[in-house]
Amino acid sequence: MDSLHWFLPKFTVPTWMDVLIAIIICIVGWLIQRFVIKKIINRLVTFLRNRHRNFQANVLAQFNKAIGYAFMTAVIVLSLSYLIDVSLFTHKSTKNFVLSIMVFFAFKGIYDVLNFYTKQPFQLTSEEEQNVLLPFFLRIGKVIIMIFAMFTIASFWNFNLNGFLTGIGLTGVAIAFGIRDTLAHVFGGMSVALDNPFQIGDWIATEDQKIEGTIEDINLRSTLIQTGDKGLVYVPNSYLVNRPIYNLSRREKRKCEQFLYVAATNEEETLRSVLTAIHKEIYLHAGTEKDMIHVYIDEFHHDSYRVLIRFFVATNDTAIMLEVRQEIFFAIRQILEELSITLVSPDEEEGLRSKK
Repeated sequence: MDSLHWFLPKFTVPTWMDVLIAIIICIVGWLIQRFVIKKIINRLVTFLRNRHRNFQANVLAQFNKAIGYAFMTAVIVLSLSYLIDVSLFTHKSTKNFVLSIMVFFAFKGIYDVLNFYTKQPFQLTSEEEQNVLLPFFLRIGKVIIMIFAMFTIASFWNFNLNGFLTGIGLTGVAIAFGIRDTLAHVFGGMSVALDNPFQIGDWIATEDQKIEGTIEDINLRSTLIQTGDKGLVYVPNSYLVNRPIYNLSRREKRKCEQFLYVAATNEEETLRSVLTAIHKEIYLHAGTEKDMIHVYIDEFHHDSYRVLIRFFVATNDTAIMLEVRQEIFFAIRQILEELSITLVSPDEEEGLRSKK
């Protein structure tokens, strides 16, 4: 009691009735928060979603916890103020403490909003307008919010920020020399974000084929890639920046290429008819591109010709491409059988050449 009188000179010793009323205030406040405020916020969120105002709905939903915590803090402070008959909201010894808590919960609400959109950046943009910069800068925004909240609360207590910032600057220079590799990855991430070579969900491959998979996440230091065997690989951003990257998701056409080895004993006119028939079959297929179809003999050997068949399918879907290619290959086989073309396997051709 003597310590409280030193801290709060106007402190009044509470009675059991005061304690009971303070507890009732806390219980009533909890009931209001649980069954009134929370329900009102949930109904407002539902109302906004029904009006297709998803951004406002998401912001309000993420502020729900912070509002609840701030309200309960105010209720507890109110009950303690009644208990000791001193207004903790305005008393010079406790005002900054209460204000700091309220500011903390305000910034926590903003942090929760940024954290929500960091995990679900597609909620801010449509799928067609996805931007790899968004999750990257949202993470930076979370760090900035935490620093800004710390400085704001420190200003309430007259903390000397100039000396603190000077110390951070000197320490930062020393640390920078020790984490050069990490900084390289961070700046690599910024380069990836600014160049925008890929987005979350894109299927990419490096030129050396060591990395191939779907982009799952992009953060400050590394990029998370799901490989073809469903494994997850964290690739340092500096590695991706320093290598050519193929963005396979942005392809509009898929190339199909096949070689046939036909015996040199086949008649020239028959071979020309086969090439024309194959070209026509590819051209008439609904799934192929018409402006680039190659069906030619591109190599001549002693006992065989090599026939190049190259065409493009107007899709980026692997399943559709394989289906179109399969249909054309069946048609090619039928053409070869109808014109009685003799084929030579590549292995046989190599064997004949080695004997020569």
